[in-house]
Amino acid sequence: MSDLKRKPWSRDELLLAINLYCKTPFGKIHVRNPEIIELANLLGRTPGSISYKLANFASIDQSLPRKGASNVSKLDRKVWSDFFDNWEMMSYESELALSKIQNKEIQFEMLLVIPEGRTRDTVVKARINQTFFRRTIIASYGACCITGLSIPELLVASHIVPWSKDVRNRTNPKNGLCLNPLHDKAFDVGLITIDENYKVKGSTRITNTSAEESKILTNFIGIKINLPNRFAPDQEFLSYHRENIFRV
Repeated sequence: MSDLKRKPWSRDELLLAINLYCKTPFGKIHVRNPEIIELANLLGRTPGSISYKLANFASIDQSLPRKGASNVSKLDRKVWSDFFDNWEMMSYESELALSKIQNKEIQFEMLLVIPEGRTRDTVVKARINQTFFRRTIIASYGACCITGLSIPELLVASHIVPWSKDVRNRTNPKNGLCLNPLHDKAFDVGLITIDENYKVKGSTRITNTSAEESKILTNFIGIKINLPNRFAPDQEFLSYHRENIFRV
């Protein structure tokens, strides 16, 4: 008898499964994926049951153009809803739960100096959530959405609405773009933005100059970004960027 039939899923297990779902490229949800195998071993389940659960989540993921399996329980929907209604809290909780069951510390880059007015716990939580956000964005896009650059070390998970401006959506992948460092910086300071048709729009600061170095940015103005296979950027977040950050 499969573990799906003999062992009901708990909330904590589903939380870990959603965490993995977010960080797994859609085409890698299968029984040979090492991370699926690892989670199966940690939970005392089979890789098949884990991959099937991730496929179930795909069936209720409204950001996907196609659907997966449809055997979704009420608890599946409840935990999924909780996670997607509060990304900031649930991504952090799921990362802590994962580190606990793995019996190892969460890996993240810690600041050498804690900013004034912030505690170590606050900084640790921020670093953990930033790591989750980066993995989710890169898993969704796979490459820079403007240039197509796919070298992982040169990819940045860029926030559309800045980290400091919207606490609840700090780790929401719909508030993110996968960019290379140059376009990430240009987007961050408002020299480029994304219009309502998902096309790159440039500030007059760069479009009105003939400087050779500006071509690195201007060559991509007007192109449509490559949308992710799930968690497409939310139009409300993009509108915020155009209205509050973009330098016309």
